[in-house]
Amino acid sequence: MPIQPVSGNTTFVRPSTFYINGFSNVPHAKYYYIFLCLVYTTTVLGNSFIMCTVCLARSLHTAKYIAVFNLAVTDLGGSTALIPKLIDTFLFEHRYISYEACLANMFFVFFFMTLQSLTLLALAYDRVVAICFPLRYHAIVTKTAMALIIGCMWVFTTALVASVVELITRLSFCRSTVVNSYFCDHGPICALACNDNSLNIIMAYVGMVTILCIPLMLIGISYACIAFALLRIAQGTGRIKAMKTCTSHLILVAMFYLPLLFINIAAVMSRLDPNVRIINYSLTQTIPSMLNPIIYTVKTKEVRQSIRGLYKRAMVNKTVDKNM
Repeated sequence: MPIQPVSGNTTFVRPSTFYINGFSNVPHAKYYYIFLCLVYTTTVLGNSFIMCTVCLARSLHTAKYIAVFNLAVTDLGGSTALIPKLIDTFLFEHRYISYEACLANMFFVFFFMTLQSLTLLALAYDRVVAICFPLRYHAIVTKTAMALIIGCMWVFTTALVASVVELITRLSFCRSTVVNSYFCDHGPICALACNDNSLNIIMAYVGMVTILCIPLMLIGISYACIAFALLRIAQGTGRIKAMKTCTSHLILVAMFYLPLLFINIAAVMSRLDPNVRIINYSLTQTIPSMLNPIIYTVKTKEVRQSIRGLYKRAMVNKTVDKNM
């Protein structure tokens, strides 16, 4: 380990590598890694399909689908930051990771996770304006406004996650370098430090509040406003039609937030087995990214119509090419 003098008799120890120790003594763990390979393949295909559909279908060139496109990008990025490295680490037994690569892995996993949460919040904003202020929707939620919101989210997320990761470089690791997680997780790495890590812990709570609590609270408020607006709709058919436009988003919100909340509550209320916690966390970080494009394809009428339109156009072009 490189040892750097800090001041007086104090030394600063920065390890050259960390050892990722997750999934220890899990029976038939290789089947789980193969399952994650299938999850990742489906995630890549599904999210790439949604991104191509949004780009090619002119009917989807709206403010809402800028956010949907961004969600597909973050789903793909989050899974790519996590699953290939996880497979390489555990299936091929490359458990040692360099200090710099570990921090990079930490940054990208939390970066895309934060963006996923904030994008769901942006989609909630789109729905609340569409239902509560339908006559002013196109004036409020413009493509420029949504692009600006998405851009601000990227800048804010970069600053927040970079600050959290940069603080790791101020920690000294003079004892164990074994990380009890399935990736370079912030909490387990901070726990290994042998100097003061109180600022890191504070920033971890700030990050948790930013990623989970505040977006979920604001989404809850937005749907309370939507529920109040729906109660004022006299006709039942109009109410049902408005509710259908929210179902896809509500499913995405439930899949992303509820498992994370339940696992965190369970970890606080009782002592979870490390492998149970690791498997549950890895599933909650990968399964929603795989299911999001499927839900948008199946549950959203606009997307289904656009896919049919693109298919018909492709068939017409194919017929024309044959006849030429």
